[in-house]
Amino acid sequence: MKVELAYGQQGLQVELPAHTDVVTARFAPGAPDERAALQQALRAPIGSPPLCDLVNPGNSVVIVHTDITRATPNDRILPVILAELEAAGIARQDITLLNALGTHRPQTDAELRSMLGDFVVDTYRCLQHDAFDDANLISLGQTSNGHPVRINRQFHEADVKILTGFIEPHFFAGFSGGPKGVLPSIAGAESVFTNHGLAMIAHPKATWASIEGNPIWEEMREAALMAKPTFLLNVTLNAARQITGVFAGDLLEAHAAGRNFVRASAMTPVTEPYDIVVATNSGYPLDQNLYQCVKGMSAARQIVRKGGTIIMAGACHDGLPDHGRYAALLTEGGSPQGVLDLIGRPGFSEQDQWQVQVQAQLQLHAHIHVYSDGLTDSQITRALFTPCRDITNTVTRLQAQYGPQTRICAMPEGPQTIAYLTNR
Repeated sequence: MKVELAYGQQGLQVELPAHTDVVTARFAPGAPDERAALQQALRAPIGSPPLCDLVNPGNSVVIVHTDITRATPNDRILPVILAELEAAGIARQDITLLNALGTHRPQTDAELRSMLGDFVVDTYRCLQHDAFDDANLISLGQTSNGHPVRINRQFHEADVKILTGFIEPHFFAGFSGGPKGVLPSIAGAESVFTNHGLAMIAHPKATWASIEGNPIWEEMREAALMAKPTFLLNVTLNAARQITGVFAGDLLEAHAAGRNFVRASAMTPVTEPYDIVVATNSGYPLDQNLYQCVKGMSAARQIVRKGGTIIMAGACHDGLPDHGRYAALLTEGGSPQGVLDLIGRPGFSEQDQWQVQVQAQLQLHAHIHVYSDGLTDSQITRALFTPCRDITNTVTRLQAQYGPQTRICAMPEGPQTIAYLTNR
């Protein structure tokens, strides 16, 4: 059977055995008029007055938007918000767009234009958050865990603070969107490092679609409330990146409504674990490097048996990447257990340790092969994975190894679909 995988910008068709189960989400159709849906949400929000009633002429406004590693349709969302603000009397020079990089690299001018559109970049003040710039961070104190909370100074000093983004299940924060718009998105590096620390990531509740009892999400919520955002606008998307729902208003109430919508569509039950799971990281922009593809591996891990195999297909045009500490930590650790031993040293705290920790935990559960046009075999091996240059042949070989009753699954949309075993 032919299966179309979400891979890069063009997709990837693979031939898999006829008995392969294909697990997909129950996506809602896209809104027939996205602009109208966005306007309606801004004017009749959840748990909040309309956006226009929260601003006054002369107010300074900061709008936080997601970076290039996320699928948020910023170029369709932001113009509607900007038009609503200007209709309420906010001058263009009083509006700042803040790229929520967390600890990711800054975007190039071309990347910003692809994300936001030329008109927005040329017309408004566009800043990029720097988690390592002490001068542009301000302390809000500590969380109940004793972790420091520093956030972007421009956001803190604005009269009106707007968070945007999209909601999908997240592999250790439960769900994206909502409080994640503050921590890690516009937080200081030490806030990210402690929130994503060894014990936090290892907590059994720090997983897909888990909120209550998840220490990572609960601290994100605490930090976000300390930052006092004025308004939230989050969207949900289907596989075609169409907007399927708009959830605007109060930070917690609007996000809860969006989570419930996503949970109903993305969560897919599976009765038995599989020997082989062929997965993706939902295509571009989510599979632009191997670091990001750990999310898709984590989604596959939920339904692969102990000792089974995950085959990850990710375009990875941005490499491992070379920026950040992901590749270096994997090299230094040398093996999955070596990585866990490395980051488990007393006092160890480095950028990207959370990603290599999750990866190592996955690799201790299942074998992971990586198919990627953007990576060499050497790079894949350096990242502690097994290179795969032909998914069909790899599945055939593994099927012969595992026997005639081999259970095979394909997750063509990656972590947009969160499968779970019904006996868990």
